Amino acid sequence: MQATVFVVSDSLGETAEQVVRGAAIQFDGDVGGIRVVRVPHVGSEEAVHAAVAQARAHEPSLLVYTLVRPELRELLHRAAEGAGVRHIDLMGPVLEALADALHREPQMVPGLSHRLDREYFDRVDAVEFAVKYDDGKDPAGVLQADVVILGVSRTSKTPVSLYLANHRLKVANIPLVPEVPVPPEVFRVGRKKCVGLVIDPDMLANIRLQRLKAIGLSSGSPYANRERIRTELDYAFDVYQRLGCPVVDVTNHAVEETASRVLEIVQQEGRAV
Repeated sequence: MQATVFVVSDSLGETAEQVVRGAAIQFDGDVGGIRVVRVPHVGSEEAVHAAVAQARAHEPSLLVYTLVRPELRELLHRAAEGAGVRHIDLMGPVLEALADALHREPQMVPGLSHRLDREYFDRVDAVEFAVKYDDGKDPAGVLQADVVILGVSRTSKTPVSLYLANHRLKVANIPLVPEVPVPPEVFRVGRKKCVGLVIDPDMLANIRLQRLKAIGLSSGSPYANRERIRTELDYAFDVYQRLGCPVVDVTNHAVEETASRVLEIVQQEGRAV
């Protein structure tokens, strides 16, 4: 005999369906012995009565429901009782027990778990975007980005980009080198998206010296030469002025501090999607 389980939810019903299928496996692994029918987005009295009527018309059946709103849970319980339909509330008892344990009431907002899922996947997408368009690998990313970070080498462009990605912002970063033209895409988006990073030249020289030592190169490299660094920073300032973009000084600031300042700029100017 095959039973039909109607999964009633004010969201998508995925949670309840997983529970039902997990329980069905205990019957000699015969998941095929049940038919699962989702009844999603139940948010009205009419929808509740329709779900109960549907279950009654497909005996043997069971109503499994994860309704957040207490009035809909109570309505479904009464309607199923009156119709003689088997039913089980998966959400209500857990909500009540948690409310008692935490001494506060739940939000009673349907679909919150899916909102969290969307936030998670948006964050993953943003991190992948930051990696793909790191260090000017593909200037096309500038046009798709929420924020474009500009700066000379070793001004924390990459870690700041990844930090912002964890806030679900798509960030492209572009290195500024006097001998390399700034991608035209940067000037196309201009101030609307760009944020420039600057740093004290002496501190940058020390950071670059440490970097050279770490990779086994000579400390006499032009990369850590103070005059060269000043030339690069002057070039960066010129680019920022042409763009008219905000500038953040990263000197003696942790990545989190720099990223927080960029976030403030984004929020103040209403740039983020």
